[in-house]
Amino acid sequence: MLKTLRCALDCRAFLGEGPTWDPQGQALWWCDIYGPTLERWVPESGDRRSWTLPEPVGSFALCESGDQAVVALADGFHVLNLGSGTLTPIVDPDPERPGTRFNDGRCDRQGRFLAGTMSIGLKRSNAALYRLDAELDTTRLFGDATVANGLAFSPDGATMYWADSPAQTIWAFEYDAARGVPGERRVLRSFGPGDGYPDGAAVDAEGCYWTAMFAGGRVLRLHPQTGEILREIAIPVRRPTMPAFGGADLRTLYVTSAREHASAAELAHHPQSGSIFAIEVDVPGLVEPRFKG
Repeated sequence: MLKTLRCALDCRAFLGEGPTWDPQGQALWWCDIYGPTLERWVPESGDRRSWTLPEPVGSFALCESGDQAVVALADGFHVLNLGSGTLTPIVDPDPERPGTRFNDGRCDRQGRFLAGTMSIGLKRSNAALYRLDAELDTTRLFGDATVANGLAFSPDGATMYWADSPAQTIWAFEYDAARGVPGERRVLRSFGPGDGYPDGAAVDAEGCYWTAMFAGGRVLRLHPQTGEILREIAIPVRRPTMPAFGGADLRTLYVTSAREHASAAELAHHPQSGSIFAIEVDVPGLVEPRFKG
């Protein structure tokens, strides 16, 4: 049974993204891409903390080793020390590819960090998906994308989901978990005019794929084989960006959102754009893997 939708945190980020639940601290982490900030919020106490970064932050993952996070900034991968705020560069995996920045990313079930880029201005299909291993080696997995989004993994890690937002298409890839390499792909679902654009995603304990429909004002739960819409949840803003499961039982679906590209009229009608919404759901999510580096 679906319970009442609520605005969990009226933060009004410009481009809120990447919600990640930390079961150890019972905290929700996310980023405001153009803040540019990494954010942490403990729902029970209301405690909040923010880390300001020097460049747009597309995605991040908490690390297994110490009080650290790996962050994908405009100029590549970095390690952020959460205690001191010190930022240590790792690598820019493709310095010869101008006009892109990092966007959506997360760890696979083995703790490798995968992150994709996007073409700034959406003018060229010059974005790609990269993998950062625990040894801090990087691999370009594939390219010919415009806006990398929707990255998620099945519960057994054998399927990787990924979307190119302007193409309005979500793909499911066979995933070689031992090597961290995607293989053959199939279309999970495509969308059309007026549907919105598949943005960030999450997978629940039953393996169903949840996608936020940017400019579509809703979150969808899709069947992992057929792509059939199993549930549709209206969000009271036009630009939801990504869902994530949280709470003590992982049955709270948190949804970030954005104010980016919104007109004055839209913001007047949806003043909580950029805030975080929460929905109690029956099927729980999965614990998000931490980066093993």
